[in-house]
This record gives sequence, structure tokens and C-alpha cells, in this order.
Amino acid sequence: MLYADYAAKGVAMIAINSNETENHPTDSFEHMVQRAKEKGFKFPYVRDESQDVARAYGALRTPHFFLFDQQRKLRYTGRMDDNPRVPGNQTTHELRDALDALLGGRTPVVQLTNPIGCNVKWKGKDPHWMPPEACDLV
Repeated sequence: MLYADYAAKGVAMIAINSNETENHPTDSFEHMVQRAKEKGFKFPYVRDESQDVARAYGALRTPHFFLFDQQRKLRYTGRMDDNPRVPGNQTTHELRDALDALLGGRTPVVQLTNPIGCNVKWKGKDPHWMPPEACDLV
């Protein structure tokens, strides 16, 4: 697990659930608490009820990773790897590569990838709606 590999190196993590819950009740806070217990999360898992955080960061998918350096400068955003649906079949590891680069005092070679996952479920929008500014990033 990513957290287990990087927490001891001083990397802090947080998961933020921004999905609306009226049409997606399994994204409710109560279900989040249950999921965190079942998965043994050792990092904060918080709720963005207003969806302001998702809008502020430009989150498009779940998951969508944002990696910041010690000065809180965004250094990588996008997917964890190229094949999150089939464990062991990844050929790239962009998030880990970016973490390793920052921990080694280097700039990540890849700083932007298109996130892979379900789109964020926006309040009052069709389940497959994406913001107009969303596009293929790479």
C-alpha cells in the first residue's frame, strides 16, 4: 500500500471524498467511516460535502491524486499508475515515481497525467457530467 511505503519517509496523505450522496448513498460519511475501518486506513479520510475542494483543485475522477512538496507547491497530479484495475499489470508508476523524485530532491519527470477512475459525481448533474474545462490531459 502506498501509505505504508511512504509514511515512514515523512509523506503525509489524506483522502477526500467529494461525490454527491443523494444519488450515490454509498459515498455518504457513514459509509466512508465503515470503508476506512474495513480497509484499515491509517490516514485521514474526509468528506467534501460542498464540493468546494474538488472544484478548487480541479478534481475530475476518483481517484485523482495531487502531490505537493514541502512548500505546498503542486508537483504532480493525475493517476497512480497506468492500470489501477488489474493489480500487477501496471507498466508505469507515475505517483510513486514523483514521490521518489521529490524525496530525492529532484523534480518529477512526469508532472501531469490523465487520472483513471469514475468521474466525480457532481450535485445536480448527470452522473457522467464533467466540467467543460475537463479534457484529455496527455
